[in-house]
Amino acid sequence: MTGAEFQSISHTIPVEAGIYKYYDEQGTLLYVGKAKSLRKRVSSYFVKNHDNYKTRKLVQHIHHIEFTIVDSEQDAFLLENSLIKQFQPKYNINLKDDKTYPYIVIKHEAFPRVFLTRNVIKDGSEYLGPFTSVGRVRELLEVIKNNIPLRTCNLNLSEQNVRKGKYKVCLEYHLGNCKGPCEGLQTEEDYREGLQQVRNVLKGNLTPVMNMFKEQMMEHAANMEFEKAEILRKKIDSLREYSAKSTIVNTRLGNMDVFSIISEGNHAYVNYLRILNGTIADTKTVTLEKQLEEGEEEVLTYAIAYMRDVFKSINSEIVVPIPVEYPESNVTITVPKGGDKKKLLELSEKNVNYFKEELYRKKILHLEGKSDMERKQVLYQLQADLELPALPLHIECFDNSNFQGAYPVAACVVFKDGVASKKDYRHFNIKTVEGINDFASMKEIVYRRYSRLLAEAQPLPQLVIIDGGKGQLGSAMESIRELNLIGSMTVVGLAKNEEEIFFPGDSESIKLPFNSESLKLIRRVRDEVHRFGITFHRNKRSKGTFKNELESIKGIGENTATQLLKTFRSVNKVKQLSLDDLTNEVGAAKARLIYTHFHGDAPAPGTVKE
Repeated sequence: MTGAEFQSISHTIPVEAGIYKYYDEQGTLLYVGKAKSLRKRVSSYFVKNHDNYKTRKLVQHIHHIEFTIVDSEQDAFLLENSLIKQFQPKYNINLKDDKTYPYIVIKHEAFPRVFLTRNVIKDGSEYLGPFTSVGRVRELLEVIKNNIPLRTCNLNLSEQNVRKGKYKVCLEYHLGNCKGPCEGLQTEEDYREGLQQVRNVLKGNLTPVMNMFKEQMMEHAANMEFEKAEILRKKIDSLREYSAKSTIVNTRLGNMDVFSIISEGNHAYVNYLRILNGTIADTKTVTLEKQLEEGEEEVLTYAIAYMRDVFKSINSEIVVPIPVEYPESNVTITVPKGGDKKKLLELSEKNVNYFKEELYRKKILHLEGKSDMERKQVLYQLQADLELPALPLHIECFDNSNFQGAYPVAACVVFKDGVASKKDYRHFNIKTVEGINDFASMKEIVYRRYSRLLAEAQPLPQLVIIDGGKGQLGSAMESIRELNLIGSMTVVGLAKNEEEIFFPGDSESIKLPFNSESLKLIRRVRDEVHRFGITFHRNKRSKGTFKNELESIKGIGENTATQLLKTFRSVNKVKQLSLDDLTNEVGAAKARLIYTHFHGDAPAPGTVKE
């Protein structure tokens, strides 16, 4: 549809709120959108030039438009999301989530069974969930089985069958896992009370369940039924233990949904934390593919609507990192500046960052499977992006590693023709630096690496990556200057986390496009040097290669020394501890050995040595 063709029909477009649908000549639904004013929103597609290629292409393919007028923005919002989910139009945001989630079902039958299912059947049964993890569902079912007696058999426990005495109790009854409704030993009313406790457990509301058990326990104790009281005490302890294992932020927070987003190029990643009674009940991260010019707010709003629909959330508060227009009634949008809600948001952001990094790590691993031509194209792209004087057929990357502020080592990985050349990897024990000094350590290993290559007349790399940013880049360049290698190869620093690239002497960094093949290769090199360095470090520790002053104390082994270093970070800080502090950490006998080693005779416990 051209602009002129649209102008001829623009006056027929309603001005009310609603949704609009774009179709191509074959009648295929291309796009669904919502608007406060349909005429104003639809006109914006045809009266201006769009920078986005996909938007221009969409407009070119629009053949006819359909509208649905609704009573409110909320109705438009809900209808738009429903249609997108149903038809998945080509030009709408594509949320990549094709999983079938597990539910816990309370079966519609006499004395309902409770079990896991992925099939939701409209048979009158009650479905609780969905849950993101089958493991979590099985854990919940185990908690329920251990604390709430319910039947697990598939017998038809109709009133008539029970009255006729068709069934006999099984082993589950004798084990205390079932109260025997098959023989009429349990009323339906009592069974329904158990089901209500099941609902409380699944909602993270354990207090009513524990209170009920406490009342029953006190009643049994008053009647001298101490064995029955002990069984209930163990159930209370079991529920407390389960509650302690759950990620509880603050029970006073109540129920809420927490969302965070990372938007990179045409993709966005959204994490969802479902909070029930101050406990993280579920977490889910999804990938969304942007098709037009959707902003972060629009993508996040769509993801919120999708997640809340899938997980049947009725929480009345939504915590987000940016303001969004979410027109669902009785819902409060919160952008926290501090406190527990801000901590929840930061936790969600950690999850979405981890998810994104895992996706890219898996994608980067595919580089090894590319053809020679495809790898060459990536190297040409990297050369262009960094304006390198030579094609980086040989890349080396350096990284320092230490354990709890001790045992410094370093690693160098080598990539040739775009793939790892593991036979050329090198690891380094730091020799000339005392203590932990990453800058000095980087200077040492760079000097040792390239002085050796020069001595052996080995070829130098075209690109050297220093993992650690400006400071370590400066230290590496000191060695490069001392070896008169300035101009012989390009050396850059890669800032940790930010993925900014620094050239020596430049105040501004370079940020490559997040999805570019160049940055994917750099990430692959960086991840490999981390892996190689950590593996080397772990192997040395496991073989006992690393020793420190603590391990030299007779009666103090590696485990105790490592425990102290983890807690206090250095031998010097351990040396400054009092005998009481050491006793609290490793016990009286070992504490006396350590204190005596550093200070001579140890004082009596609880006294201060003059």
